[in-house]
Amino acid sequence: MFSAPDPGRLRLRVSARAVLGVGLAVAAAELAGLSLIASVTGGLAALLALFTVGDPTVRRQAGTTALLPAVGFPVLAVATALHGQPLLRAAAWLAVIFCGVYARRWGPRGHALGIFAFMMFFVTQFLQALPAQLPELYASVALALAASSAVRFGLWCIERRTPPPAQPAPLPGRGLARLTTRQAFQATAACAVALAVGQLVSPERWYWAVGTAWWIFVNTASRGETLVRGFRRVLGTVTGIAAGLLIAIPVAGAPAPTAVLVAVCVFGIFYTAAPSYSWMMFFVTVMAGLLYGLLGVLHPGLLLLRFQETAVGALGAALGVALILPVTTHAATDAWIRRAVSCVHGCTTAAARRLAGDESADPAPLAAELELLLGRVRLSLAPLVHPLSPLRARKARARQVIALLDDCAREVRGLAGVAADPQASHDARLAAACARVEAAVHALVPPSPVTATTVVEVVPVSVPRHHPGAEAALSHLHGLERALAGLDAPLRTPPRAPLVPA
Repeated sequence: MFSAPDPGRLRLRVSARAVLGVGLAVAAAELAGLSLIASVTGGLAALLALFTVGDPTVRRQAGTTALLPAVGFPVLAVATALHGQPLLRAAAWLAVIFCGVYARRWGPRGHALGIFAFMMFFVTQFLQALPAQLPELYASVALALAASSAVRFGLWCIERRTPPPAQPAPLPGRGLARLTTRQAFQATAACAVALAVGQLVSPERWYWAVGTAWWIFVNTASRGETLVRGFRRVLGTVTGIAAGLLIAIPVAGAPAPTAVLVAVCVFGIFYTAAPSYSWMMFFVTVMAGLLYGLLGVLHPGLLLLRFQETAVGALGAALGVALILPVTTHAATDAWIRRAVSCVHGCTTAAARRLAGDESADPAPLAAELELLLGRVRLSLAPLVHPLSPLRARKARARQVIALLDDCAREVRGLAGVAADPQASHDARLAAACARVEAAVHALVPPSPVTATTVVEVVPVSVPRHHPGAEAALSHLHGLERALAGLDAPLRTPPRAPLVPA
């Protein structure tokens, strides 16, 4: 609950950079003489640019950041122009929501642009911005993106030395079978419910319900993932409200302590986003309370209303994901597990080719891809292993699958390490072991005519039969055989049946 690994202190560095980038953006807006509303808008724009832009290369990150105004400025114009027309405003925001989620099919760039467009609409509601304020809103966003880019791509370009890991490609599909298409309809329906009910709860602060419903659909792929994310958002909001009563209300909008505490919250948002959605929402909620204090509208009743609107948004998300083109947890999990198992096979084949003398074969990239796929498997299985899950048989099966896939990953890493050793030699026994691994993979994931492969033939040469490199490779291959054989039972047992039939 209170600790998480941070290899290379990457999260620490990214979080510190975010504080610097957002702080510089707000300082630039203040020095330019812009209003408080414009400064807050600029700070949020900088935070979003640093938080959501996640392309695999620095060049593409810079390109995506440069495109943010192209979607943000028109949305700001529409949102401010429709401020006094609730029905048209609602229709316009729902259109932005649908397009923003649909854009995720174009990878990290579409994902970032969709979130930025949504949040520009959100911030106009949060700040009650009017058309007359549009020029300075544009100026603040432009200044913020320039300032945050100067920090990210110039002063402290972490990604040049530590490129972000390439994310696994989304699950394929066409039409309504495609996840992004389904989620576009789900999120739009969920936000429509949140908007309608949120208006009944509060005609002034209804937008928190819409924001909750939207963010619950970010980085989820199944009904179970979305429900768990909704629970974690509510949990983070409740704890953040409690902290807000102790922190934000006593501060009462005093500029200096508010600035320091907002900087702490920005750091917390970035530092906890990857390991814990609940902790991230805790810091988001505290920061929102501090900003309300800065705007002079904070009181305990407002924090209570924040919780009510969050609950409404979570309910809307639950209804949307359950009733509109649902993607079951089992279907999503099965697809990711199949990809992970296929990746195990690909890595094994590449390692065998390398050990046989093929210098062009390199299992290391596939081993890295397997780690990313296993992260996606863990995310999809999270609803089943959640402490509150009542599905005992499925929880036991999910835990066994995670343990066995972790075993596979460990053996694959070891095999890739052996293959990279220039002193490693090949052995006639490697061919038989690789063939058994291939057979075990195909028993779990039958090959299609397009993807079917044949294990490389390892021809013995005049080297010692029991070379240490070959012995290590064989040990890892035998470990893979055992782990893949162990996966047979949990993957073939019907989802709701006991793991071991009585």
